[in-house]
Amino acid sequence: MTNKSSHKSLLKIGISGTIVTAFCCFTPVLVVLLGTTGLGVLTGYLDYVLLPALCIFVIIMTYALVKR
Repeated sequence: MTNKSSHKSLLKIGISGTIVTAFCCFTPVLVVLLGTTGLGVLTGYLDYVLLPALCIFVIIMTYALVKR
């Protein structure tokens, strides 16, 4: 994989990950999904997973944009 395509794929991963994680953070979709599958007890731990994941994807996206 060349350097340019590597940054392009990093940018795609960063943007898509940021959108999915932000969608799960700011809407009750994940809470409803976990509740319907019987895993509602895990909703208390979503902040410990989703917020760091959002930060990681934003960092990946920023890195790919700067290196572009």
